[in-house]
Amino acid sequence: MNKKEIVAKLAADSKQSESAVSSVLEALEGLAISMLQSKEKLVLPGFISIEAVARAARSGRNPQTGAVLQIPARTGVKVSAGTKLKKAVAS
Repeated sequence: MNKKEIVAKLAADSKQSESAVSSVLEALEGLAISMLQSKEKLVLPGFISIEAVARAARSGRNPQTGAVLQIPARTGVKVSAGTKLKKAVAS
């Protein structure tokens, strides 16, 4: 399902205009990005949590040549499913 289909489905289910739903979805995207940039955790209780995590520098190997290479430290994104989402998938 792409973004346009998501907006259309949410608009139909909530009886809101597609432009209103699209605005809310874009605001949620912006909120998530700003919170991750400021190292805050975004939680939609029971559904999902998103947070920025620090990944330490480490050594790795090139699978073709076997050469050792250094992988630099970076910040990644961790997404965790909440209990409602886990139960919905397990059913």
